[in-house]
Amino acid sequence: MSDPSPIITRRVDDGPFTLTVTVTRDKRLRTSARWTLRDDTIAVRVPASLPPRRLDDLIDDVVARVLRQRARARRRNDGDLERRARAINRAYFGGELRWHSIRWVSNMTRRLGSCTTGGATDGDIRISDRIRHWPDYVIDYVIAHELAHRKHPNHSPAFWDYLARYPHVERARGFIEGVAYGQDASPDDLL
Repeated sequence: MSDPSPIITRRVDDGPFTLTVTVTRDKRLRTSARWTLRDDTIAVRVPASLPPRRLDDLIDDVVARVLRQRARARRRNDGDLERRARAINRAYFGGELRWHSIRWVSNMTRRLGSCTTGGATDGDIRISDRIRHWPDYVIDYVIAHELAHRKHPNHSPAFWDYLARYPHVERARGFIEGVAYGQDASPDDLL
């Protein structure tokens, strides 16, 4: 059982972002710590018996790891995709969504896009470069789809209701279904 109140709260500069680190002691943990990154908060759970002198080193290690991963993702960020994502976020999601980076990738051979939730890569959105020359409304749909995962990290009815704010959902899904049919694949496997 973890103590619900953090024993340490620290702020860390991460380029244009400020991360908050919270640390709680957890009696269930014996030897190792656990941590998650969600939005701009690194939540660290440590064994209840961890000596204070080891706590600072552990926090420094976790923070360094997260900062390295996030810096790497920012270096790969695509400016054009970032502008498109910001415009889509403002126009259809009221500007309420936040992500860390968005970029084209060449190693996605089946999926059209992905969005990481949790861990050092939380909020990193990747879009397959094989759709780079598809119609803009389809690319924007894929971006909107991945952005919507920042609020709903699943394909629940709430996710689809939220994504329906993008006005070309049906048209874009029809295009993707046609591509999937041509590849003898399921459109649901692409997103």
